[in-house]
Amino acid sequence: MARLRKSHLLIILALACAFVLGAVLPGAFAQQKAAPEVVRNALAQTSDVKGAPKRTMVLSRVVVNPGAKLALHHHLGTQISRVASGTLTYTVERGSAVVREGEADQNPRVVRTIAAGQTGRVRAGQWLVEQPSDIHRAANRGSVPVVIYLATLLEAGAPPSTPVVLAKG
Repeated sequence: MARLRKSHLLIILALACAFVLGAVLPGAFAQQKAAPEVVRNALAQTSDVKGAPKRTMVLSRVVVNPGAKLALHHHLGTQISRVASGTLTYTVERGSAVVREGEADQNPRVVRTIAAGQTGRVRAGQWLVEQPSDIHRAANRGSVPVVIYLATLLEAGAPPSTPVVLAKG
C-alpha cells in the first residue's frame, strides 16, 4: 500500500514538473522581437553650398518600417520631405506643416496644414517643408514601409535630426 502511494506521489510530482516546464520553457527559448526600425541613408551631400556658408546640403532616403516611430525632434536647418510610398502619420508639437501634393514646379496643391497639437497623414506623392522651429514626430501605423526622400540644408556639422524634450507644464 505504501509502495502504491509512493508511485502515485511520483506520478503526480512528474506531471506537476511537466506542467511547470511546459509553461516556462517556451518563453525562455522564445526570441525577443526586435523593435521596428527607421533606416536613413545619406544619398548625396556637399559642404560647398554657394550662398549658404557654413551649411551642408544632404539628400537622404528614410525607410520607416511598419510600427516604427520617429521620436520628437527638429532639424537645425530647413528640410523638404516627400513621401515616395506608404502613409506617414505626422504630429506637430510646435510650429506647423503645410502638406502639398504635385510637382513643385507645376503649381502644387495644398492638401492641409497640420498645426501645433495636430496629427495628420502624409501620403505617397505628398510633401512638406520643415523649418528649424518646427518640432514634430512621426510614425508608420500602416502595414507597408514608408519611404521618404529628404533634402536638408543643415548647419555644418549638425546631425540629420535633433531630439527634443518638451518641458511639461
